[in-house]
Amino acid sequence: MDFIKTFSAFSEELNKLLSGKDGNYITTQNFNETIQIAYYENAWFTPESIKTALSHIKYMTQEENLKEWLQNYPNLPVKKVKRVLTVMAGNIPIVGFQDILSVLASGHIFIGKLSSKDKVLPQLIKKILILIDPELSEKIILTEEPVKKFDAVIATGSDNSAVYFEKYFGNYPNIIRRNRSSIAIFDGSETEEDIKKLADDIFLYFGLGCRNVSKFYLPEGYPVEKIIKTFNSTKYSGFSKHNKYANNYDYHKAIYLLNKIDHLDGNFFLMKEDEGVSSPVSVIYYEYYNKNTNLDLKLLSLKDKIQIVQTKDKFGLAQFPELTDYPDGVDILEFLQNI
Repeated sequence: MDFIKTFSAFSEELNKLLSGKDGNYITTQNFNETIQIAYYENAWFTPESIKTALSHIKYMTQEENLKEWLQNYPNLPVKKVKRVLTVMAGNIPIVGFQDILSVLASGHIFIGKLSSKDKVLPQLIKKILILIDPELSEKIILTEEPVKKFDAVIATGSDNSAVYFEKYFGNYPNIIRRNRSSIAIFDGSETEEDIKKLADDIFLYFGLGCRNVSKFYLPEGYPVEKIIKTFNSTKYSGFSKHNKYANNYDYHKAIYLLNKIDHLDGNFFLMKEDEGVSSPVSVIYYEYYNKNTNLDLKLLSLKDKIQIVQTKDKFGLAQFPELTDYPDGVDILEFLQNI
């Protein structure tokens, strides 16, 4: 397989399909029908959010981005091919794509244990890739069944499942990812436009991703009402019409009211002052800091729970990582070239 050539063609295929044109390998009708099936099987995966995820994948797999990424790994592809089992997550659409890309870039065989929440979209990726390069039919294996034959593992899941992963896969070379959330730090100079950008970091994919911001650190005295007003002027105010999201909002609002827990109601989201980092869907935690707060030390103590830290210059980019923005800061390609 010519990796760069194959995935550049893949990027171009997505570009055509997302533009409403037939691709070189599948039609827009087939593409859109597949997206509707994915949405039918998981109501969190709206067609809009699926296309947003695929649009970013299209960007990541552009030729210049792939070349820049791989120039730091001169020993790839490997000479000794291994079978890499990837236990895939299903919290947001195609969340495991970078693992697929990395395993194939390394020259290893990708074995994907599909999440019950995201079975359709990885199959779409595989279908297009095999149509571009039929040799990949032996390099990409997707399954819903337990996998017994493998040489290394990349597993993504909750803190509870990570305990199981470590016990079951501990004797294999592995990357095991746990629950993480992301935070945003305000300095007080944020404009309304900055806050609108931050809305993408919070609400894109309904806040279900580890790169979604779930907690704010605000300078003491910061007017939280400014945030609430701005978020209500974004497209995300329509979340109140999404059944699964609205159920979460109603549930947590009821809990807070019944237990007389202080909170702010943003009409489609709630804000709660809390020292925690990982907030429930539809809830944003916030915490104030002042000149006497050692914020760096506080964040250092939470480093194993935080995926990324967003500041004003990065607002709006949380869900659009570069190829080198590895989950949990673990370099996947370095791991793969050394197994």
